[in-house]
Amino acid sequence: MGLIYCRKNKEKLHLMTEKAKRDYELVMLARDKGDQKAYADLLEAYREPVYYMLLKMTRSTLDADDLTIEAFGKAFRCLDDYSPEYAFSTWLFRIATNNCIDFIRKNRAQTISMDDDNESNPGYVATQVRNMASETVSPEDELISLQQKNYIRNIVSKLKPHYKTLVEMRYFDEMSYEEISKQLNMPLGSVKAKLFRARILLQEIIRQNPQK
Repeated sequence: MGLIYCRKNKEKLHLMTEKAKRDYELVMLARDKGDQKAYADLLEAYREPVYYMLLKMTRSTLDADDLTIEAFGKAFRCLDDYSPEYAFSTWLFRIATNNCIDFIRKNRAQTISMDDDNESNPGYVATQVRNMASETVSPEDELISLQQKNYIRNIVSKLKPHYKTLVEMRYFDEMSYEEISKQLNMPLGSVKAKLFRARILLQEIIRQNPQK
């Protein structure tokens, strides 16, 4: 059975373009050997195309950014399911598109609920509670905020040193990509790709270490 599967895969690889073959080799390195450079190369190759596709769908830079991270995260977690029957880019874009459609549907449903001007509607009541709560900051809120910051710093500390440094510079020191590139003497594209990878890793760590 394994021999038949390998033979079919070789036949599919033979029909692939050079770009598709390169992507497949990167996928195999990432999946089978956990090769970080392979992950980074896939991110670098498709991060912007995926982002701009999602930006067209959501019309929100923040949503597109978050959904791009989710798309790569889901793709990288499901590399065992990938087959050379399709180009990696086709498979990745399908994941990103389906995830975005789900997001838009959920967001649309929540918006309708929140905008329903009816005090008997739980969405309406929840909105009023949030609005009232946001008017003042209590000592308890300040404590929660401090706890959240400590929680985030603790999560970041679990990253490998080179990722940890990049995240701290970008999000704690609020440095631009260009400033980080100059300070670390690292190509701008590498800074963006590694930060992107770091954010995916952070999401995985947060899932495994939920805040209590």
